[in-house]
Amino acid sequence: MKKNTLQRIIYLLIYPLIFLVASIPFSILYVFSDLLRFVIYNLIGYRIKVVRSNLSKSFPDKSKRELRWIEKKFYQHFCDITLEAFKSLKISKSEMQKRMVFKNLEVLTQFEKEDRSAIIMCGHYASWEWMMSIAYHTESQAYALYTPLMNQYLNDLVVKIRKKHRGNLISRFEAIQNIKKLHKSGTVAIYGFASDQSPRIKSKTYWRPFLGVKVPVFVGAELIAKKLDFGVVYARIKRVKRGYYEVNFELIADHPEKLPKNRITDTFTEWLEQDVYCDPTQYLWTHNRFKHADKAPKD
Repeated sequence: MKKNTLQRIIYLLIYPLIFLVASIPFSILYVFSDLLRFVIYNLIGYRIKVVRSNLSKSFPDKSKRELRWIEKKFYQHFCDITLEAFKSLKISKSEMQKRMVFKNLEVLTQFEKEDRSAIIMCGHYASWEWMMSIAYHTESQAYALYTPLMNQYLNDLVVKIRKKHRGNLISRFEAIQNIKKLHKSGTVAIYGFASDQSPRIKSKTYWRPFLGVKVPVFVGAELIAKKLDFGVVYARIKRVKRGYYEVNFELIADHPEKLPKNRITDTFTEWLEQDVYCDPTQYLWTHNRFKHADKAPKD
């Protein structure tokens, strides 16, 4: 069977489920989410070893009972945001704006008034998926960096969902050249960077502590901001209650080129740590953030 045919079959099997989730009311959506949590957490134990390893490294002073409570609450959150992402396919503009509220937008929009682009830095915390709806609130075009899916049909669906809420996607593998091209064309835009993933280790990789563990960190947002004079803000995302979120923006850099090397990256990392320590159940613990920790250079 050809690869393209197999991908299409997988898509045709999955799409009806996604469409169903997108079509049901939120009240029923969270019933499904509770059932999904029971299946992947209690029955399957999806990535449970990774989650427990991450939590034990990040919170060495917490008891086993406390860690299990965080773990259980995290899986509930994980299922919620997964189904909420599918729900984005059918959610209206007014409903999205009611559920994803952006505070103090002037911290972000000050740059478009100066005909300058800006970078939003955030982590995989709370509802980073619904950050795409920021485009409803700005005059600038909005772009988010993402990792394309291997299944082209599912990837096209992800692009469709984002575009429904005015968000555009840029492959992280082509980010620098595409952002430079847009900047050169005179486009004033907002670029969203989820900058808390694990980069490939290179000779010039920047290492620093994150949640008490020394890890390699992405510096791409900082490098682009410095080179193109983009403003940089941090999106502090908070879950108000199930299915409702608020975002407060905090200025990281007005003129990035004036800041010392790694200051922007360090500020982002420290502020994300604050959020995680405040409510660890909202962070994406299924991602193996500390997989390179044993390769950290000696001080």
